[in-house]
Amino acid sequence: MPKIALVTGGASGIGRSIVEDLATDHDVALSYNTTMPATWLPGHAVACDLATDGAPQHLINQVMDHFGQLDLIVNNAGVIAETPAEAIDLTSHRKIFEVNVLAPMALLAAALPHLRPGAAVINISSQNARLPALAAPAYSASKAALETWTRAMAKTLGPRGIRVNAVAPGAVERAENARPPDLIALFEKETALGRLATAQDIAAAVRFLASDKAGAITGEILTVNGGYRL
Repeated sequence: MPKIALVTGGASGIGRSIVEDLATDHDVALSYNTTMPATWLPGHAVACDLATDGAPQHLINQVMDHFGQLDLIVNNAGVIAETPAEAIDLTSHRKIFEVNVLAPMALLAAALPHLRPGAAVINISSQNARLPALAAPAYSASKAALETWTRAMAKTLGPRGIRVNAVAPGAVERAENARPPDLIALFEKETALGRLATAQDIAAAVRFLASDKAGAITGEILTVNGGYRL
């Protein structure tokens, strides 16, 4: 019987690559908010705004109703926005933390009654948790909080045989909303491998941490950024 994976924000970008990769040997559920998944994308799609009350529980209920089990949660959905120090927009700040931190917490709480020993949780963080983005300090802070929570949950759930890790991408090539060429060149100059990571690179890291090959790994943050600023 294949394992069941849930990928939040799985309709585009990194999330879509994770869904495509996992779907080769998992049954996959994916959540989406504003971006409708392509008709060819594998998986059971659930519309869900994770910032709304009750949405995480609803999402877990949908997964359990459809598949009857859950073995892997990939918390990929995220919000990034500029948050200048000169002005505090509490609505924007709350949305960032609601989706990036509180939603993974609520999803895990809703899923725990269904997770068996051997299950795994993988949070998609960012190198900005340790290298804060100049224009997006609230986003950076939310990812730092997510990483601390990752380690806390690894300690809490280890005795239950549930592993919790995170993948922290750096700058990633993206077809949607492509970066300006001069910014890409700057990233490449600062990167040991001389290239941006791809969404497939992130998906490969998720696959490893989800696999039995990582059975003794928990509480870790796997940075995938090509050696940025080494």
